[in-house]
Amino acid sequence: MEVLYRNLLNLQWQHVVMWGIGALLIYLAIKKDMEPSLLLPIGFGAIIANLPMSGAVDQLIGEALERGPLSTLYNAGIANELFPLILFIGIGAMIDFGPILSNPKLMIFGAMAQFGIFFTLCTASMFFDIKDAASIAIIGAADGPTSIVVAQKLGSKYLGAIMVAAYSYMALVPIIQPPVIKLLTTKKERLIKMPYQPAEVSKATRILFPIIITVITGLIAPQSVALVGFLMFGNLIRECGVLDSLSETAQRVLANLVTLLLGITIASQMQAEQFLKLETLLILFLGLVAFIFDTAGGVLFAKILNLFLKEKINPMIGAAGISAFPMSGRVVHKMGLQEDNQNFLLMHSIGVNVSGQIASVIAGGLVLNFFMGV
Repeated sequence: MEVLYRNLLNLQWQHVVMWGIGALLIYLAIKKDMEPSLLLPIGFGAIIANLPMSGAVDQLIGEALERGPLSTLYNAGIANELFPLILFIGIGAMIDFGPILSNPKLMIFGAMAQFGIFFTLCTASMFFDIKDAASIAIIGAADGPTSIVVAQKLGSKYLGAIMVAAYSYMALVPIIQPPVIKLLTTKKERLIKMPYQPAEVSKATRILFPIIITVITGLIAPQSVALVGFLMFGNLIRECGVLDSLSETAQRVLANLVTLLLGITIASQMQAEQFLKLETLLILFLGLVAFIFDTAGGVLFAKILNLFLKEKINPMIGAAGISAFPMSGRVVHKMGLQEDNQNFLLMHSIGVNVSGQIASVIAGGLVLNFFMGV
């Protein structure tokens, strides 16, 4: 009987705190329907990784290292960047570049909505060394796979906190963005209607687009070739017209399976002794700052453009330039309908959101180019 209860003596308050964090993520996933495919596995993984002497993660028993399946998955899928890159194939297969191909000027909003990355980089560099600061700043890409790859390549010792912040804030976009958008816009601006009149996009254009983007991006930011290449390869599968079954598999089965494995594997880096530090709280705060300034950058840029445009842009679509696809595009669309139930912004906001997906990957590549050799 004593053997059965012996492990209770290893229980510490830090473990209980991590159980609470895991329970909160599970609550948000189930009760609030906030990206359950991400938050539920991360939350449950945080609980099983923080049971005393948990067999789910690597444990040092005496002088012997006992391997845990979560740690094994981490080494097999995240430490070598495999899971994030495979997930990008599924994301690429989901994306329809039609809205931005028919209205290319929307792409500029994706670029401007990356402002939070570089603002946060300057702020984070006051508290962390430059490689860790760059890894933290990329949380502002609002793109979990990009955050993982950049932090991994730069060797950040805060990878666990960065991964959790990136994916948690992506799921919390419906809570984070609306107050920022409302603060920076007037009701009159939010009521601006934008008719959607898409130009015809040929099949050849749709096929050439992912290839050309990969080549151009690779020449500008070679470190981003893997990120952009896997994303665009997924899109090429979608658009080529001869791999429909593979496209559907990538969008549904592949993306869902890898997201599930990615989420529960991230939890292996949420062990209490590594996670409950002052630096973790600071990283979570800086990640929030990055998201807020990304949103603000896109909205303010649209407002500035409106000073010179005869046909006004609804500045809310600028907020969709972050890479949280398609959550941010849906948030903007819903906000437009709340102001006027006939104000349909979905195609515009999704177009900007898609451009943000490309811009965030390029931003990640640029960050790697700047700091890999530092």
